[in-house]
Amino acid sequence: MAIGERIHHFRLLHGFTQKYLGKLLGFNDMQADVRIAQYEKGSRSPKEKYLNALADIFEVSPHALSVPDIDSYIGLMHTFFALEDIYGLHIAKIDGELCLCLDKDKGILYQSIFRMFQAWQEQAEKLQSGEITKEEYDQWRYTYPQMEADKTKKSLDALRAKQNTKAQAEKQ
Repeated sequence: MAIGERIHHFRLLHGFTQKYLGKLLGFNDMQADVRIAQYEKGSRSPKEKYLNALADIFEVSPHALSVPDIDSYIGLMHTFFALEDIYGLHIAKIDGELCLCLDKDKGILYQSIFRMFQAWQEQAEKLQSGEITKEEYDQWRYTYPQMEADKTKKSLDALRAKQNTKAQAEKQ
């Protein structure tokens, strides 16, 4: 999630208008809402002093606002937190193990993500069982979702061919 989206998320969470938030940052009446709108749209990024001020206003870490750097543990954690906010991914303990779980209350979003995770799990299982090689697994991951789309298209084409064959047989 981009920094502008994070600012927007926390602003709404606190019930602030763009103008009110801009004024809290010290911008005048004419600039306040415009500047926040620019931040939220991504046409402008807040300087570090404003990023820190926003974090103070929202009572969050600056890491919660900035684009997470997944090459650091803190950045990775804030990526998970953003995924929780956006997609309902949350942590739970199941049979004594820590697990990432999807929120079923997210409806269609849950179903979409579930299908993606299910496809990933199926490929990982094939790798683990030796059905596919690491190279094939990596090809699937690095070309996702294209290979899934191709697989779905092949299945649909086969189903259509079967239906056409059946329809032709019924005509005869």
